[in-house]
Amino acid sequence: MSLDPYEIRRALRHLRTADPVMGDVIKKAGPFRLKLGRDRFHMLVASIISQQISGKAAASIRQKLAQYIAPEKISRESLARLSHEELRSVGLSPQKATYLLDLAERVANGSLRLDRMGRMPDEKIIEALVEVKGIGIWTAQMFLIFALGRLDVFPHADLGVRMAIRDLYGLQDLPDKDISHKIAAPWRPYASVATWYCWRSLEFEEN
Repeated sequence: MSLDPYEIRRALRHLRTADPVMGDVIKKAGPFRLKLGRDRFHMLVASIISQQISGKAAASIRQKLAQYIAPEKISRESLARLSHEELRSVGLSPQKATYLLDLAERVANGSLRLDRMGRMPDEKIIEALVEVKGIGIWTAQMFLIFALGRLDVFPHADLGVRMAIRDLYGLQDLPDKDISHKIAAPWRPYASVATWYCWRSLEFEEN
């Protein structure tokens, strides 16, 4: 699955026209390069593992889990066969071990149909995902963007997005939900694309 290049061109034209600030970000950041993950289950596993720890620590745990399961790959079947203790042995917290087993069980028994989500509206997908222990709205929104390529998702609570809005629009403090949505209103129906550029804008001063 890949994003439609024609639709992305339309999104960029819209954002440049609707919001001059975002137009400047697009000019500085360059082409839109969001890459979609093909394995929806693996993406949710990685999201749960990454919660509240550094990227380096999360990568280490993912590697240990992959090595423990090898030669199999991380899947609903391979995870479902592991015990809580086995998951703990690769560095997962007790809570995250419980979350991963809940996710694997829901996918295995068909109560969570990841294969059908491409045909579901965003709201229904979020409703289904947050039923899983350890998956909240932010994780569901990341799934919509990075697994399904939905173009009009605005994760207003994302710290990086809030920091970018503060800096780009000259705010003194991090914006709350209402202010964030007001600023993002012109981005519709391409809020995901603008969100990606918000993240990129955080790199400007570092380069």
